[in-house]
Amino acid sequence: MNRLHLHLLSDSTGETLENIAKAALAQFDGVEIIKHFWPMVRSEKHLNRILAEVANNPGLVIFTIVNRDIRAKLERECRHLGLPSVPALDTVTDALSNMLGQEAKARPGRQHVLDAAYFARVEAIQFTIAHDDGIGWENWEEADIVLAGVSRTSKTPTSIYLANRGFKTANIPIVPESPPPDALFHLKNPLVVGLITGASRLVQVRRNRLLSLNQAPETDYVNEEKVKAETLYAQRMFADNGWSMIDVTRRSIEESAAAIINLYNERHVAAEDSKKVVPSE
Repeated sequence: MNRLHLHLLSDSTGETLENIAKAALAQFDGVEIIKHFWPMVRSEKHLNRILAEVANNPGLVIFTIVNRDIRAKLERECRHLGLPSVPALDTVTDALSNMLGQEAKARPGRQHVLDAAYFARVEAIQFTIAHDDGIGWENWEEADIVLAGVSRTSKTPTSIYLANRGFKTANIPIVPESPPPDALFHLKNPLVVGLITGASRLVQVRRNRLLSLNQAPETDYVNEEKVKAETLYAQRMFADNGWSMIDVTRRSIEESAAAIINLYNERHVAAEDSKKVVPSE
């Protein structure tokens, strides 16, 4: 198995850099990655300590540092050590600079400024936590998105992910023996999305969940015939009400959320188009 020391240097929290590295590493198999994470690199003194570690553990250096003196020294020392160094955001920043006709602001962590979008995201997270698992249905009309699905279709984690993207999200379990509140069928503002999955996969997920809780693994909750009936009941409900459906069987939380956001955007584009007045000839 290949082994690689990966040094990630950022002048801010490093969240962006970690996501970039994670996405790139997902393309490779059979590699042991030893990650060295260095956030808040804003002085040459700090950089010198890091360079000593880089020299002791040579590998790939990826960085998001905007201070010209610090990044110049980093690149110079990496060349001296014979190590590749990659400025992760330069290509995108340069392209934007050329298109916009502006020079980029060399401000570390500028994306973390507490702007209106930040506070909207906080509000979305608070709303989502307060409207998990069918709670607070009286306020569902204030949501951007309502997720419905049988137990263990990843409603809560998907809701939280969407909230972190700024979407007020509520979710409701679909249980044949306990129909959802009537309000669910009369929502006008929120996009309602049904999450569906294959019965056999759902049985496996539920059984693992029961085992992790040290509960009896053989109940109606994991009976395949009953689970099939449960999923068909939910799918009929979604179809009868004209709700969009997302199959989460082979999707990660991020992929499911991306599909839901696409549906949300398409809905709003269609709504805007319907408001446009076609000029008479």
